[in-house]
Parts: sequence; structure tokens; C-alpha cells
Amino acid sequence: THLVCVCVCVCVCLRSCCHFVRYLAKLSSVGSIRDEETCERLRGLIQRQVQICKRSVEVMDAVRRGAQLAIDECQFQFRNRRWNCSTLETMPVFGKVVTQGTREAAFVYAISAASVAFAVTRACSSGELEKCGCDHNVHGVSPEGFQWSGCSDNIAYGVAFSQSFVDVRERSKGQSSSRALMNLHNNEAGRKAILSHMRVECKCHGVSGSCEVKTCWKAMPPFRKVGNVIKEKFDGATEVEQRKVGTTKALVPRNSQFKPHTDEDLVYLEPSPDFCDHDPRTPGMLGTMGRQCNRTSKAIDGCELMCCGRGFQTQEVEVVDRCSCKFHWCCYVKCRQCRKMVEMHTCR
Repeated sequence: THLVCVCVCVCVCLRSCCHFVRYLAKLSSVGSIRDEETCERLRGLIQRQVQICKRSVEVMDAVRRGAQLAIDECQFQFRNRRWNCSTLETMPVFGKVVTQGTREAAFVYAISAASVAFAVTRACSSGELEKCGCDHNVHGVSPEGFQWSGCSDNIAYGVAFSQSFVDVRERSKGQSSSRALMNLHNNEAGRKAILSHMRVECKCHGVSGSCEVKTCWKAMPPFRKVGNVIKEKFDGATEVEQRKVGTTKALVPRNSQFKPHTDEDLVYLEPSPDFCDHDPRTPGMLGTMGRQCNRTSKAIDGCELMCCGRGFQTQEVEVVDRCSCKFHWCCYVKCRQCRKMVEMHTCR
């Protein structure tokens, strides 16, 4: 199932991509994509993607890692919500939630495009790829007086690869449909969550820890930071519709009283379902029965909202924690195992 999840995010869960995902899942025993023949056998790729795969076979392992990173981050960010980004054994692994133009689909597209850019950039910096390395455009002395040195993350290469590989299917449709415009916008918003939060990291050099010389480099933010930013954009996403603006088609706020969205905001086309009840006819609509909830919280993780007013049941369970930890010279920490009974609340 690892490759199933990975490849769904690479293709960004497009309906027309399901054949590719289903086929690639069968290659789990093969392992990495390491030759051009494998690219040819990946059904569901459009010709442009096959060409990119052939030219960049070495990059595909980074793409896979990035896709799994997207799933992990999605499940972390939504762990306390009714829809918790759970995956299925069937296709698509997120169910029909991401085939609709909802906020949740917007998040999945954004985090997926960002994760591919992030993982490819990280592979460049770590020396895994022959085609790219550190960002050598960052050099010399900065206006602040420090020396650019070390390995600056080559985010330009990672973003460019994400744009070419992830976006190409949407662009092949001529960008005429509302959904294609939504997907492309959210893909770019995901990548901008990295670009807008690049940071400068430095190291001091000198006698006794002084900072006579300071060398610095540009680094990506931790991916958890990227996930947090995109989740904030999810919470403030704008509902849009397609309209003709001049000679082009564009997405504009459905409610004219709302301010126009920026390139860094997420957009969606249709309201989300409430995710309260399991619907066997809709894969991925698992409902919240059996989910843990917080009895004292008034937020979405609280039992009232999480359980959709159905109530919850409480039981005592035994939890084993590390306790009475002591530091021993030198150099380890020894802890005892403490058992305690806690209340667990689950939705009816």
C-alpha cells in the first residue's frame, strides 16, 4: 500500500490518473523506478509525463518520498477533524473526497505539489542527483555583511520539477475547466508555502566561539511548517466560481463581498460534506463512529462536534508512560514504566 499512497499524491488524485496509480501499485515488488523502460510501462501517464520520467529517472525516488511525506502531513494536520485524511485499500486511496472540488481536495493538491518540490530540493542538496546540487546563485557577501557559503537549498529546481511533472496533466487540458484552474491554483499555492518561508541559516567561525566570520545559506522551512501554513490556508479558503474576465477564464470569489484571493490562498468550488456518517456508496466517507474525541473541548475535536450530536461512550483504559526519568553520567537517561488508568471517549 506504500506505493499506492505515494503514487496517488504524485498524480494528485486525478480521476484520469487512476489507471496509472493502479498499475504502479502492482510494481511494489519491483522497488524504485530506475530505467526508462519502467517509465514506458507506467500506464496512465500522458506522453509529456513519460518524457519527463525518462529524462529524470533518478528524481523519481525523491518524488515518491515527497508523496509519502504529503500523506503523513495530511494525516497529521487533520488528525482531530471529522475527515482525517485516512487512506483506503481501493482507488483512489483518499476516496471520492478529493475527486470533488472541496476544501479537502484543495489541501491535498497543495500539500502534494509542495511535498514533491520539497523532496526533490532536498535530494538536490544532499547530493543524490546529478542534474542539480546546491543553489550556486547564492554567493558572495550579503548586504548584512555575512558570507554566503555552505549549501543553499536549490528550491528553484524543486519547484520547477513539481510544476513540470505535477501540473502537466492539467495544462494538457487547456486549463479551460473550473477544476483544472482550481487544481493549478492550489498546486502553486502549495509551492509558495515553501518559497514564502525560506529562511537564512548561519554558522559562526572564530576563536572561542566568537563570530568573527559568519557564513550563511538559504534553507527550506521544516515540512511541518509548510503543512501548518497550508492548513491555515485551508481554514481560510475561498469558495470560487469560473467567470470570463476580459478574454480569459478565471476563478473569482462566489460571494462578491469577499476580497479576491491571492496566489498563496487555497480555493475550492463546492462545499464539503459534513463527514458525519459512513456512506458505503461513497469511498472515503467513513463517518466518525468509533473516533476518539475530547470531552472538554468546544472545538472540532470535541465530542459534541466530532460525534455530530450522536453522543459518545466513555471507558477506562490502561496507558503505559515513561516516568521518573533520571540522567546518568555519562550519558544516558533511564526511566521507569508507569501505568495509569485514563478515560477514553469515542463517538457512537
